[in-house]
Amino acid sequence: MSQLTALEHDSYPAEQFEDTQQQSLAATLGMWTFLATEVLFFGVLFTGFYMYRMRWPDAFADGAKDLKWYLGGINTAVLLGSSYFVALAVEAARSGDRRRIVRNLLIAIALGVMFIGIKFTEYGIEYHDHLVPSLNFSSVSPEGQPRATQEQIFMTYYFVMTGFHALHMIVGLCVLAVIAFFARRGKFSAAYHNPVEIAGLYWHFVDLVWVFVFPTLYLLRHP
Repeated sequence: MSQLTALEHDSYPAEQFEDTQQQSLAATLGMWTFLATEVLFFGVLFTGFYMYRMRWPDAFADGAKDLKWYLGGINTAVLLGSSYFVALAVEAARSGDRRRIVRNLLIAIALGVMFIGIKFTEYGIEYHDHLVPSLNFSSVSPEGQPRATQEQIFMTYYFVMTGFHALHMIVGLCVLAVIAFFARRGKFSAAYHNPVEIAGLYWHFVDLVWVFVFPTLYLLRHP
């Protein structure tokens, strides 16, 4: 099976499926089911965050002010750009354009790596500003302003939410790299490109999560 061309691969579904259409639908349904569980996971984090924010609005607003909103904004633009190029890669896959698939995926990967780089730079700044709970959190900012004790809860949610998002990003980058590798070897065609679409679904989900994470953590600066 590994030596079949993309067109031949499309003609021979796995033995548990009746035809290639059923195989493709099963793969897509499987990804949507997985993404539904991820929505539940992040939904719990968002629910907990907003419950605590309603209890300590001032401390959470101060926590948002201690974050570098412009770095979060840049990362939002970077991630939206990467999602755009993934969409172009999916469109190229549907038309069987191997070179465009690879080119667009490589651009998306480069933007994803840029996102991770900016995020870890931001973590470094927050460490320097003594904002890491249970490690070096200080009740006084570098400018000498007092910090509420409850701001540690805000920063805990910040690191958990952005950390898990970054982990999903790293997994997504690995997936896109594998898809780009197989595309370069001619494994996909206009007839068979479901793996590209599945990878695109995952990447767009990661993008969508950040669209909610960014305003929740960075922009809610008033009680």
